[in-house]
Amino acid sequence: MSKPTVLIAGATGVVGHAALEHFSRDGSWEVIAVSRRAPELPEGFAGRHLTLDLADAQACRAAMASMPHVTHLVYAALFEKPGLVRGWREHDQMQRNLAMLRNLLDPLCAAGGLQHVSLLQGTKAYGVHLHPVAIPARERSPRDPHENFYWLQEDHLREAAARHGFAFTIWRPQLVFGDQLGVAMNLIPVIGACAAVCRELGLPMAFPGGPSNILEATDARLLARAFAWAARAPAAHGETFNVTNGDVFVWRNVWPAICEALGVAQGPDTPASMAAWLPAQAEAWDRAVARHGLRQMRLPALLGESHHYADFCFGFHAREAPPPVIVSTIRLREAGFGDCIDTERMFREWFAVLQAKRVLPPAR
Repeated sequence: MSKPTVLIAGATGVVGHAALEHFSRDGSWEVIAVSRRAPELPEGFAGRHLTLDLADAQACRAAMASMPHVTHLVYAALFEKPGLVRGWREHDQMQRNLAMLRNLLDPLCAAGGLQHVSLLQGTKAYGVHLHPVAIPARERSPRDPHENFYWLQEDHLREAAARHGFAFTIWRPQLVFGDQLGVAMNLIPVIGACAAVCRELGLPMAFPGGPSNILEATDARLLARAFAWAARAPAAHGETFNVTNGDVFVWRNVWPAICEALGVAQGPDTPASMAAWLPAQAEAWDRAVARHGLRQMRLPALLGESHHYADFCFGFHAREAPPPVIVSTIRLREAGFGDCIDTERMFREWFAVLQAKRVLPPAR
């Protein structure tokens, strides 16, 4: 019997790359990775990578026409504007994200054989970037009345699934963490670079954010395992799931473990904008790279737009504690997926991954 074929869109992103690694290691899938940039392929990767701009409808049609039989799609591609947060409310960004999904999904549907699609959303579906949300936020709540490309993509996906007879699962993770560099939303390289610069300057690393807030994290590896489970689990089909590590955290409480993992002394809280401060430390970063024999990478290539995301996630601009954002994961567990990971351990593991890759200095 031939293996099913999964196409992973957005394979250079935090979520897409974790999915690429997981499905490649699984051994029971043929894997096709799609992205504009070449991803760091898993060791022994036997699949196929296709360089493709999903905003180019003609290129997508031509690429899908040459594809082998695709049975499953993990859609983790995302368009974000420079500066990140402001673009979340802009119509042209919403329309581009819809077009990217449509340009890929429609030719796959026309080819026939598509069985399941995993589509990534997030807790902005509940309006967390606009207003306080119910605690816990539940998937069964009515659609939050605000403009969001999530709704545009979801409506198109549901219509295509009804027309072509494939299943789908929609995912709403909390803050996602992984090892990918130069992306829009990944705090691991931002915090790691901050620690390396502080060490180079002889400074402790202070928590740079605002008032404390209770948060939840989602390890990209856990999310990848959820994709694989949903692809073959009838209980996941047609469902929307919140997905988190299973615990909660507060930045100030986990900061000592982060500092220890990165080999930097912890300093007293000192509010600072990562979007402003960190890019100005390019020379110190370059010295740290030379001193520790790290992979040659300029600071902007490491950060992407994630230093802007850091200000949002650390609450730098907040003057009072924002309302907590806690989601219920009961629906996912009742459906049969119960994986979890301690969030402090997750931070330690991801920093260790980047240290082993010589992206970050060793702890000491």
